[in-house]
Amino acid sequence: MSRFHLHRRNMLLGALAGLAATTAGRGARAATTTLRIGATAGPHAQILEAVRPVAARRGIDLRIVEFSDYITPNIALDSGDLEANSYQHKPFLDQQIKDRGYKIESAGDTVNFPLGVYSRRWKRWADVPDGAQIAIPNDPTNGGRALLLFQEAGVITLRDGVGLLPTLRDVVGNPHKLRFVEIDAAQTPRALDDVDAAAVNTNFALSAKLSPTRDALLQESPKSPYVNLIAIRSVDRDKPWVRTLVESYRSDEVKAFILATFDGAVLPSW
Repeated sequence: MSRFHLHRRNMLLGALAGLAATTAGRGARAATTTLRIGATAGPHAQILEAVRPVAARRGIDLRIVEFSDYITPNIALDSGDLEANSYQHKPFLDQQIKDRGYKIESAGDTVNFPLGVYSRRWKRWADVPDGAQIAIPNDPTNGGRALLLFQEAGVITLRDGVGLLPTLRDVVGNPHKLRFVEIDAAQTPRALDDVDAAAVNTNFALSAKLSPTRDALLQESPKSPYVNLIAIRSVDRDKPWVRTLVESYRSDEVKAFILATFDGAVLPSW
């Protein structure tokens, strides 16, 4: 073969290789799925940042949208402004579906955030005086969760058969005459300057620089029914990205991040 034909052949092979690389690149881009996932600011969003590179290697471009409350992320998911959210436990989701008729569901479990009771005035629960004012979340699931924690600690007695959603009306024994005040869950850390103690969800406690392992006067058992989850719209349940997203979250890499970052305040469910 002459040098001219050899040169021409090499140019043609190079062009074909370039075309193949371009086509492969286009295919890789086409295979990437962009997902908008909502989370409350703090640990939930931090964990999703650790999930992001794992998901990226599996073809998911994770776009994290942060919220400051517990209500809006489900509104955004149900309306299609998000593909998923990661911030709530099943009792809360079940109550939201019951109250609002959402067509959303759990795709898989994530982590547990043991609820704690904190105080800026008292170092031990035994120091909290009779008649103390105690703040608890005002949503049915987390408010009920706080009351169950107080009952578990022997502080109050609840009516038999209340299940996971007791209310203040179900308190049948309150020997220390505690005065419970219900406020938005996100505001419970701020209330610590005004009340004797407050039941605070761990994600909000960590955002307020409170350590569940060092600062909590009372703390929920980690074996509670309040494991958090990834929620999706029901119409998406069979889409391939759902399984990939859950597997990315429940990876060894993300588990190691959680254990190293949160010092036992956040517990992986896997």
